[in-house]
Amino acid sequence: MKLLERLQHEVLTADGAMGTLLYSSGIDFCYEELNVENPEIIEKIHLEYIRAGADIIQTNTYSANALKLARYGMENRVQELNKAAVRIAKKAAAPEQRFVLGTIGGIRGVGKSIASLSDIEAAVRQQAEAILSEDPDGLLFETYYDFEELTTVLTLIRQLTDLPIITQVSMHEPGILQNGQPLNRALGQLESLGADIVGVNCRLGPYHTIQAFEEVTLPEKAFLSAYPNASLLDVEDGRIVYESEADYFGQAAVHLRNEGVRLIGGCCGTTPKHIKAAKKALAGLPPITEKRVKAKKPIMIKESAPPSVPPLHEQVKKERTVIVELDTPKHLDTAAYIKGAKALQQTGMAAVTIADNSLASPRVSNLAMGSILKMKHQIRPLVHITCRDRNLIGLQSHLMGLHALGLHDVLAITGDPTKVGDFPGATSVYDVSSMELIQLIKQLNEGISFSGKPLKQKASFSVAAAFNPNVRVLDRAVKRLEKKIECGADYFITQPVFTKEKIIEVYEATKHLTTPIFLGIMPLTSSRNAEFLHHEVPGIKLSEETLARMKAYEHDKAAAALEGVKIAKELIDIAAELFNGIYIITPFLRYEMSIELIRYIEELDLKINERGITHVQTTLN
Repeated sequence: MKLLERLQHEVLTADGAMGTLLYSSGIDFCYEELNVENPEIIEKIHLEYIRAGADIIQTNTYSANALKLARYGMENRVQELNKAAVRIAKKAAAPEQRFVLGTIGGIRGVGKSIASLSDIEAAVRQQAEAILSEDPDGLLFETYYDFEELTTVLTLIRQLTDLPIITQVSMHEPGILQNGQPLNRALGQLESLGADIVGVNCRLGPYHTIQAFEEVTLPEKAFLSAYPNASLLDVEDGRIVYESEADYFGQAAVHLRNEGVRLIGGCCGTTPKHIKAAKKALAGLPPITEKRVKAKKPIMIKESAPPSVPPLHEQVKKERTVIVELDTPKHLDTAAYIKGAKALQQTGMAAVTIADNSLASPRVSNLAMGSILKMKHQIRPLVHITCRDRNLIGLQSHLMGLHALGLHDVLAITGDPTKVGDFPGATSVYDVSSMELIQLIKQLNEGISFSGKPLKQKASFSVAAAFNPNVRVLDRAVKRLEKKIECGADYFITQPVFTKEKIIEVYEATKHLTTPIFLGIMPLTSSRNAEFLHHEVPGIKLSEETLARMKAYEHDKAAAALEGVKIAKELIDIAAELFNGIYIITPFLRYEMSIELIRYIEELDLKINERGITHVQTTLN
């Protein structure tokens, strides 16, 4: 009798974790390599689960795709490792006539930048074809946090085979995916795409897995599966452990059966003892054919209060808007900083942008300083958020704190690597890329946390993204802009531009976009400053004329600063007619230079208006 036929009348038991047993044996290299280098170890584990009562075992191929094998330099061994794994499992299963599932694990986690969907499709197709060539009893897609990835590979592989396909999502929170989609709806969608068995595995222990299934209806055609972890994980002496009694797991298996689950196995932390307990507890119990779904009280997500001022991306579409960067100090004396911010406020600039430990050097927290500027001095802060310094926990907490403080203007950036800063040995986090951070912030705007949990209220962030036009091939940078727009960027802030030709080139390359751009202008302070930027800062090149003009005042600091402002004004002459948004970057807290440039922009706008010339990108940039 085939797998799906047996599930019509039975609750079947699957095996438990493979990695847990290998890890506990001290194996800390590529598990899939063992399929060829030491197949006896894998076969032994399969046999232990079969003796424990598992009706189904899965191949040791969770990470046997080219993308994951590349970590070990084994991306060219996909065929070899997958074929060997199926053969090992079928050899172990044959005497007891157990079913063998070819396992394909998820690739993405919270972040999507690890691999594109096209790369994932290619890797999964290659792996699936290798597994299918050895005639397994079905395919198991497990540990998929990214629902888009799972639906993509299911659609792809369903076209390749008529064998049973099991699809299992993983959740951070019981009953809801990380994109905020309810589990019941997701499983229904997987069924409609051709999955024969739909369910969950990993991350959650038995308690929360049962809780999730209480809200799941019985599928019309498919069957339900559950492979919970043994428990929530713990760490002892640097090693991951799971605290769970086998008997408790057996009791949980009965509860899962009572929720309509027909295929029950184990994930992280589970061992043959857990599977034996589940098999014993389920003995003689028929599958559930009718079920009363627990009604879940809907969580209301409130709208945020409308901001007291228009978002910057809306304001700049209608009128000249100037923002000014003023980095917080590297020391604790903030008096000069506050003085400078207050002086800039008097000019009527729209916001002070505050970097997030620029150049990987610690500064006074921009969240703290932004709060002080807003609460005490009524100055609007635009807070930069880097992916470098905070993991996902810290990023969400930081953003929730910004929302609570009423700081809604943010710039999502990757951040300079730590090796360029004061602590080159410090760890760079980079859990996500700047594009993924933009998407996550937009998810908060829908009232959904990074893990998919409702936040009870929508955030109201206006999200800026960075744009570096100082590259050799500007078209590539513009393509990146377009991707950031797809991720949800509301507007862009550029790196400083130092030539008139570059300003015109940026305009021509971006004039098709409707997303506003704030063009960056930074006054040079000295000849040494100009030489440093030209020769040492990646992507920035000054013209020979500019270098010569600054060089002429090499020994006169005051005159050099005046020349730097003069050059910046000449750049503003061009920028002001092409872009509605101007981003003044204050060098070394010398805010008087920024004030002079803001005054100049005001005077220039009067002249432009007197001539009857409208800004070329008033409705665009």
